[in-house]
Amino acid sequence: MERTMGTMRSKFNELFGQGGDLRAYFAPGRVNLIGEHTDYNGGHVFPCALTIGTYGLARKREDRKLRLYSMNFSRAGVIESSLDDLVPSEKAGWTNYPKGVVWAMEQRGLSLDTGFDFLIYGTIPSGSGLSSSASLEVLTGTMLRDLYGFDGLTMVDLALIGQFSENKFNGMNCGIMDQFASAMGKRDCAIFLDTNTLSYEYATIRLPEQKLIITNSKVKHSLVNSAYNDRRRECEEALSDLQKVVKIKTLGDLSEEQFEEYKDAIKDEICRKRAKHAVYENQRTIRAVEALKRDDITEFGRLVNASHVSLRDDYETSCEECDYLAELAWEQPGVVGSRITGGGFGGCTVSIVANTRTDAFIHDIGAAYAEKFGHDAEFYVVEIGDGAHRL
Repeated sequence: MERTMGTMRSKFNELFGQGGDLRAYFAPGRVNLIGEHTDYNGGHVFPCALTIGTYGLARKREDRKLRLYSMNFSRAGVIESSLDDLVPSEKAGWTNYPKGVVWAMEQRGLSLDTGFDFLIYGTIPSGSGLSSSASLEVLTGTMLRDLYGFDGLTMVDLALIGQFSENKFNGMNCGIMDQFASAMGKRDCAIFLDTNTLSYEYATIRLPEQKLIITNSKVKHSLVNSAYNDRRRECEEALSDLQKVVKIKTLGDLSEEQFEEYKDAIKDEICRKRAKHAVYENQRTIRAVEALKRDDITEFGRLVNASHVSLRDDYETSCEECDYLAELAWEQPGVVGSRITGGGFGGCTVSIVANTRTDAFIHDIGAAYAEKFGHDAEFYVVEIGDGAHRL
């Protein structure tokens, strides 16, 4: 990390000049162990923050300019904007995310008195579904709170501001999970979060004999332009139909038995499938956390696998490549469970693999995948890290 920060500081000084109160920050990406597409349906999720994420260097300016540079998109150069130009635009590219957070702060009455210079470097593979956008939003919020003295904001506030900016500024109708995990992560723990109430508890992930391996299909998902918003709309339609026959506020309020009792009230067959996933996945997540608490890793893995099947068949957010990766993993010795993770339509799978089998897992699945699809998958043996903070 020291080498990374040294390179970033050199680049910052080259682009923006030396001196001043230069501060460094980090916000992690996340992987969700189970509980997918439940976060906007009033259900539970179980994500953890990773040690990969987005690093930032920032310094206040004396004028109202915003000057932003990403070492990941260096060809774009320094992208200039202003506190008087907080509107999303295609040409602004990645800077729509930090600009959206500044805009969302202003919606809360927290106006910046001056602009800033901001250089970022991300270690999350682009398009992998490990929440690079949420990481950047939470990074920006953490930076703004510290640099401009918005001390009244909690880390939960920063997660909500990040979500609001993505929903309202960038047009992506996401739930709270990604930003919450980036803001509230804790080393060696996953977060059992009730997205309906934002009540949460940390659950220690004890995997002395296993590792978490994320496999990137290299099928790039782009959620804003994908069917993600359609899924949310389909769930809202199902909820509206159910509310005519049962008193609920969210799909997460239903047990599996209640869903089976009332499901015929959902007129559209597709909406019924989407609601089934939301209800069953929520209950799977609750049971999975209970299994982990009693160190029943086998049952946890079984529920992880069932989650993938539901995402494939009922929610239809998987893809051929991720289905193949999950099915290959299920056949491997030493694999406890494997499923697609994140928004879907590409991206990554997460697998729980025995320590003694990690090399074989990567070799065997990598070879079979490359032979079938003609391009390589990428593998990351990940560690669970802390949430966003100043360095």
